[in-house]
Amino acid sequence: MADTKPNGQAPTNNPASETPAVQDAPTENPAETQPEVEAAEQAEQAEDAPFVVKIVLPHDASQPLELPVSPLEQIHEIRQSVIEHPSAVQYTCFHLEHEGQRLNDFAQISDIEGLGPDAELRLVEDPYTEKEARIHVMRIRELIGAAGDRTDTAHGILAGTSIFSEVATVASNEADKDLQPYDFGASPDLSVVLPQDAPPPCKTVKLLTVSPWNPPPAHWRQKGHLLYLIVTTNEGEQFHITGHVGGFFVSNSNKDRFNPTPRTDAKGVSAHSLFTLLEKISPSFANAYNEHQQYLANKGHLAVLQVGNTLPSAPWIVPPATSPLRTHVADQTRTQETFLMGGAENTDSLRDWNEEFQSAKELPKDTIQDRVFRERLLAKLFADYNEAAARGAVLVARGEVAPLNPTEGRDAQIFVYNNVFYSFGADGVGTFTSEGGDEAARVATGKDVLGVKLVNQFDIDGLYTPGTVVVDYLGKRIVGQSIVPGIFRQPEPGENQIHYGAVDGRDVVAADEAFEAPFEKLGKVLHLKKHPVWDKENKRFDLQASVEIKGLLGTDGRKYVLDLYRITPLDIAWLEETGNEGAEYPHRMAVLRPELVEILNKRKTHEFIRSQLAKRAAKDKENGAKEGADEADKENKTEAEEGAAKEEETAQETKENGTEEAAPEKTEEAAEGEEKDEKSDDGVDMSGFKFALNPDVFSGQVPQTEEEKEELAKDEQEVREVCSFLRETVIPSLLKDLQDSDVSFPMDGRSLTSLLHRRGINMRYLGKLASLADGQRVACFREVCVREMISRGFKHVARQYLKTLPLPLASSCLSHLLNCLLGTGLNPKPVAEIDESYRSLFAEADLAFEKVTPESLREALQQEVARRFRYALPDGWWNENRHLQLLREISLKLGLQIQFKKFQFFPPTEAELAAQQQAAAAAAEQAQPAESTGSKKKNKKKAREGSPTGAATSPVATPHTFSPDDFVNMVPIVKDSCPRSALSEEALEAGRLSIYQGQRKLGEDLLVESLSLHEQIYGPVHPEVAQMYLTLAQLYVQMDHKDAAADLAKKAAVVGERTAGIDSAETVLNYLNLSLFLHQNGQTKLALGFAKHALTVWKVIYGADHPDSITSINNVAVMLQSLKEYHESRRWFEESLRVCETSFGRQSVNAATVLFQLAQALALDQDAKAAVDRMRESYTIFRTILGPEDRNTKEAEHWLEQLTTNAVSIAKQTKDLEARRARAGYRLAPSRGVGVAAAGAGPSSTAAAGGAADVAKTAPPPDLNTRTIDELVRYIEGTDKKKKKPAAGGGDGKKRGNPKKRGGARS
Repeated sequence: MADTKPNGQAPTNNPASETPAVQDAPTENPAETQPEVEAAEQAEQAEDAPFVVKIVLPHDASQPLELPVSPLEQIHEIRQSVIEHPSAVQYTCFHLEHEGQRLNDFAQISDIEGLGPDAELRLVEDPYTEKEARIHVMRIRELIGAAGDRTDTAHGILAGTSIFSEVATVASNEADKDLQPYDFGASPDLSVVLPQDAPPPCKTVKLLTVSPWNPPPAHWRQKGHLLYLIVTTNEGEQFHITGHVGGFFVSNSNKDRFNPTPRTDAKGVSAHSLFTLLEKISPSFANAYNEHQQYLANKGHLAVLQVGNTLPSAPWIVPPATSPLRTHVADQTRTQETFLMGGAENTDSLRDWNEEFQSAKELPKDTIQDRVFRERLLAKLFADYNEAAARGAVLVARGEVAPLNPTEGRDAQIFVYNNVFYSFGADGVGTFTSEGGDEAARVATGKDVLGVKLVNQFDIDGLYTPGTVVVDYLGKRIVGQSIVPGIFRQPEPGENQIHYGAVDGRDVVAADEAFEAPFEKLGKVLHLKKHPVWDKENKRFDLQASVEIKGLLGTDGRKYVLDLYRITPLDIAWLEETGNEGAEYPHRMAVLRPELVEILNKRKTHEFIRSQLAKRAAKDKENGAKEGADEADKENKTEAEEGAAKEEETAQETKENGTEEAAPEKTEEAAEGEEKDEKSDDGVDMSGFKFALNPDVFSGQVPQTEEEKEELAKDEQEVREVCSFLRETVIPSLLKDLQDSDVSFPMDGRSLTSLLHRRGINMRYLGKLASLADGQRVACFREVCVREMISRGFKHVARQYLKTLPLPLASSCLSHLLNCLLGTGLNPKPVAEIDESYRSLFAEADLAFEKVTPESLREALQQEVARRFRYALPDGWWNENRHLQLLREISLKLGLQIQFKKFQFFPPTEAELAAQQQAAAAAAEQAQPAESTGSKKKNKKKAREGSPTGAATSPVATPHTFSPDDFVNMVPIVKDSCPRSALSEEALEAGRLSIYQGQRKLGEDLLVESLSLHEQIYGPVHPEVAQMYLTLAQLYVQMDHKDAAADLAKKAAVVGERTAGIDSAETVLNYLNLSLFLHQNGQTKLALGFAKHALTVWKVIYGADHPDSITSINNVAVMLQSLKEYHESRRWFEESLRVCETSFGRQSVNAATVLFQLAQALALDQDAKAAVDRMRESYTIFRTILGPEDRNTKEAEHWLEQLTTNAVSIAKQTKDLEARRARAGYRLAPSRGVGVAAAGAGPSSTAAAGGAADVAKTAPPPDLNTRTIDELVRYIEGTDKKKKKPAAGGGDGKKRGNPKKRGGARS
């Protein structure tokens, strides 16, 4: 894997080309203006420089809390920092004062007079309101670990889990021990992606719950009572506590008597904070709390921090029900959290989502601080809305929300829950009848949320979008939207509810002029041209966007854009292409990707600028020649009397001057060509360039005049050119990049989808890509494509059965379908396992899935793949796929959570059966008491219950791979419309650009500022922040900040696990980068542990032998060489060669490169003859493919000569040594000879690379032999260092270097 390659690329604008232009521009003296500019910059930096303020706390005024702040921050940010500080955890309800004046929470620090370095702010406790009291109780419950576990419908089991601390512990323990050989042939072990069982944290209190005496009666409420609590301490004492406007106190109430007045005895304590009160009433609370904090600290701050602005990743494989991690703990307050969050009337949880979205969008964005506040608020709003909408969608799918139109058909029903409007992604009212019905409607909803996300990203003033989420759950697709004001209002007779676009199908078209301006902006950023459409009366309307995109004027006066599923034209080439007989594409919603349109726009922009520059250069050249000729004529006329020699000399000088003037100009144009390709404003007139597409071509529009027909035909041809560009340029370019290893191969469906979408390729082209991916070099890519098509096909097949089933029957359906797909090796005729009580209870349920057979499922899958991807699966495809990896892909697409067990896809082998019988016998021998028969039966029952396959009792006698009990949960798959932060990305790009321009200090400051913006806007636990951590770590490595790079890489690994998944491709990349950074930082043994973990997870994701793993395996081998573990390093290079042969073939440059490195490793492992053989093979391949003059060939030839010389010298030394021993009377067995001689002349010299490993592990010979080996190692390393600079291990970047090394660790 090219671990650091993507982020090491230079930006598009070449900084070196920009520098001369900037220097030539000023008209003033730079020497005079530079000090003024620097002084102004220094003054501005001094004003914005952070400083420290002191916060005086009520409980300890003698030791104020010191916090670093920025003048650009607001007071509420200081307030939040106080709440999160370990020494101020008890405060939640307070305000800050400065010099006796209360500070507004939203005031900017720089605007407060006198607030500067070392200023003192005083924390003043405020009276509680009921809401503040509830917030305080929830905060304290979370803080002290009394909240317990939660059963979450939106997040799933163990969502947002990180195993980084466990991996780090294992790696650290291994680093302290002797190195153990790595088992390359081990099958993927799912336990590597599961958190380890661990004891729960110690309890700080036994119980903290809401009292049954709530809510306070009216007369007590008049006296300031807000709520009542019950606390049971670890000492076993129970206290009834009254929440009062002034704080919390122990009351006289008990379970039988209500008396909320303060106790007057020794235990009658009170405090403003509940935390302080608990310290007073429980002697053990402080120590227990410290232990709890230490427990969390061991896991890491980022591993336990609440996931804020994104949905946490839900693992597809979870521990079994017997695991402590899944123990369901009794918690009385769990059911009371709704009251604590929303109050007695639950009014706090009801939010007007639409008004919040649009009000946040209308916030000012003039200054940096305005943009930070606005983007942070929007990110939080989107996260809250996505979670609320996902929860509501789950309830809608389960039938737990009453529809607003119960008399309509199921697919046409609409719902409102928690102020979110829900509808099904199906054609319930016949809108998409001509486009493909339910299939078209389902695709349209997915395209719509993508369109909304794009419009949100463009942030067009005056154009508003509703909050939009698409949720897939239980085979149903549900759309959740914020309620646009006026959307449910019935229009007056003759009035249209839609003001722009199609009103009733396409029969009526509206074109309100008030929408022209915002839709023109929309069309510009989406590259849509203004085009005519016609209604049913053939009346023409000129629209700025697709007729399907609608504009609605809300009753709040805002202009909303809806139905953004047609933001690009149809892929007419795909629709006109016919598939196999009976394999018609299921719908006509096949539109092009927006990324493709953007790529083509950039290409056409480049072409236009190049043509303009070429015209300018030709014109300048013509003008220069003309001026030269005129000047020559003038000189000839004025100096005619000087003679022919003078005239000739003058003419020659004029010609040379003209050439000298023209040549630099031409050179400058050529040098700056790439820069000007990107810059439309660098003296190039762009008014003549226009790239825009008609999104409504091929969609049934009927022009009325010849001119309109010609215009439509031209628009159609432009769209066909885009389709041709996709098929003839983009797709072949991707395959070529994969062939040349210029891009990383995808590991799984998610990374494949990301790769294709970045290139503008739709997933429907998977079949074409798989067909074109011919040859051994792209076999990995073809395999991932085929696996993705099968998993997507299975998703559609399963969806048809799941969407009509109640939740209790879903597990039976899924287990049977997966048994038919993946379990036929164990049981070729699986039978559906259905609880008979459910069969009778859900008498109307469609149980068609139980009739599915392996043959019928395979046929259905083949049909799905044929019609959706136009690809014919090969014969026996169900046996060729990797079962575990396919199960993972299916689980991720359907949102399945399966409990861990050893999945038996095939009958156990004899060895496995013998091992099982031996283990069972040993267990029975230990557990079986020589007592009554009843005891024996009981023991047999226990053994049966404890076995993996017997965990779930089944009425079916024949074993199955899956049982219904394996499927413990389904989580919703959520597609959101949340935009990325433009401000933080701008800061990142500015930092990169400054570094490439040589302004290192400025670049570092901008990068740190970008990271700060990422964390402020997204929160610390977010996938964008994880990517930022990794990007910054890679840049820090280039700037030699190794410690900071390693710390950031650790953060990237933790956050990546929690947001992308423990077994995601991003997580593997994060761990591999972390291992490289630790190695470069001198912590090589620790780095090996992380690298091995990443490679093991890689096997779970893809399987063995992924092409990109060659580089990672080489990196580990180089790390081992740096530890002088030469034999183990040799084994890793041999494994790398095996994977390389599998992926690229033996006769390839890739294999030659690995052979080159293996030869060096063999030399260090004292196998001189094998080293020569491998280097000779490498040289032969290089010479054959690259030619004798290539640098790689010459390098291999040089090393071959050196190794041959060394081998001859070693053999001669060995022979002389044996002769001296014979003369001295030593009689040594051949197997105990000198290690080098054994390696050079023994059996290992003729064996394959894998066979050589065992021979080199012979017992050490006497001291004389040991000294000879050490001398040889020093000889090889010393010769290499003196003559070649790099070490013989071959992992470094060298002057002569390893041929075509794609990147690796540095020893």
